[in-house]
Amino acid sequence: MSPSLGDLKSDSGRKNLNQYLEDRSYVEGYTPSQSDVLLFDALGSAPDKKYPHLSRWYTQIKSYNANERKAFTGVKKSLADYGVTSGGGDSKADNDDDFELFGSDDEVDEEAEKAKAERVKAYQEKKSKKAAVIAKSNVILDVKPWDDETDMKAMEANVRTISCDGLVWGVSKLVPLAYGIHKLQIVCVVEDEKVSIDWLTEEIEKFEDFVQSVDIAAFQKI
Repeated sequence: MSPSLGDLKSDSGRKNLNQYLEDRSYVEGYTPSQSDVLLFDALGSAPDKKYPHLSRWYTQIKSYNANERKAFTGVKKSLADYGVTSGGGDSKADNDDDFELFGSDDEVDEEAEKAKAERVKAYQEKKSKKAAVIAKSNVILDVKPWDDETDMKAMEANVRTISCDGLVWGVSKLVPLAYGIHKLQIVCVVEDEKVSIDWLTEEIEKFEDFVQSVDIAAFQKI
């Protein structure tokens, strides 16, 4: 049911609209619409702080510029649909008089700019999170032992003790070389900004009792 607001230039009209907005974010629905623009224009000037719900709504709608308000959805109804009897805000002179009557609008302007800045900030944060892509690489390492007497299980266990943020070990297998010697071929995934492959190979080669050398068998960005 549409409200009967009365004269929005009067205290009674503003009180009616304040009560109507008590449990509503906008005049209709959950997003700003042309109905908000209609009553915003009809109101003409910032309401007194004694109307908290009306002030909150007015500040929110004012935070949008004229072009943004024109883009609001919905069909713009007439003031009669909301029971607005007079003071529709169509006259520029009326608007100027109301401006003087209710005093300076500087405080409301600051609140409107703050609300707009918060919307822009939230949008930029959402955009930056969406655009962020973590660069990773899939690496296959060949870890070669000294001879055929090297304990390959112990060598692999030592390799897997290397741990840091951005490093994940994967599957492994033993690949024959010659004369009964096998190399450990092991897969890992690294975050490029956090893990250097040169650093990783140096860490593996520190297990000198097991490791003769480390080669990169394959390297692929993912």
